[in-house]
Amino acid sequence: MRGLALIAALLFPGMAAAQAITAAHYTDPTDRYGHGVLGAGGEWGALTLDLDDGTTRRLTLPETLVFEDIAPRLADLDGDGAAEVIVVESSLREGARLAVYGPGGRIAATPHIGRRNRWLAPIGAADLDRDGYVEIAYIDRPHLAQVLRVWRFRDGALHHVADAYGLTNHKIGWDFIPGGIRDCGDGSEMITAVSGWSQVAATRFRDSTLASEAIRPYRGPEDLDAALACP
Repeated sequence: MRGLALIAALLFPGMAAAQAITAAHYTDPTDRYGHGVLGAGGEWGALTLDLDDGTTRRLTLPETLVFEDIAPRLADLDGDGAAEVIVVESSLREGARLAVYGPGGRIAATPHIGRRNRWLAPIGAADLDRDGYVEIAYIDRPHLAQVLRVWRFRDGALHHVADAYGLTNHKIGWDFIPGGIRDCGDGSEMITAVSGWSQVAATRFRDSTLASEAIRPYRGPEDLDAALACP
């Protein structure tokens, strides 16, 4: 998939360019799930995409699903120069999953956690191990299991590549997710808290392995955001 858009443009200069996503936001707030993990609200029935040709596209979920998230995240996952959208979808029966959308709708998704009222909190997306493919990281059940999971987006699908236990990034009722991914010149690091909320952790993904290191005390969620700035 990499470079196909450029090749097509060179070979067929008169061909119309594919639509690209420039912004995304959740719409249609709903209470049909009623989990409340993000406080009041935080559950949505539709995703609206703004496209570079000036049009918008509204994607509506069936009644069995909601978007359970703070905001959609844009990232170029396949290296073609256009952004995909990363979201959290929750099934009313099977809990949350992470999904990737393009202009035409859902492209890929992880399995649902498997039980109602079980959620995941995204960390971010980056080429974590410098292999040329983008990984997406999240905390699976940040209030219960507290497992960092990493999935690689490759050939239009999500492939599970690694897990690390004892990490979290969200407390029940927060309408935000602190931390994320930083790169201080030596590769990407995922910033979360250690289980128990006593330390901030930086986790690297190298040679198919996740390795975490406590880097500073945790006093509040602002410490996770502050750790995104390089020392």
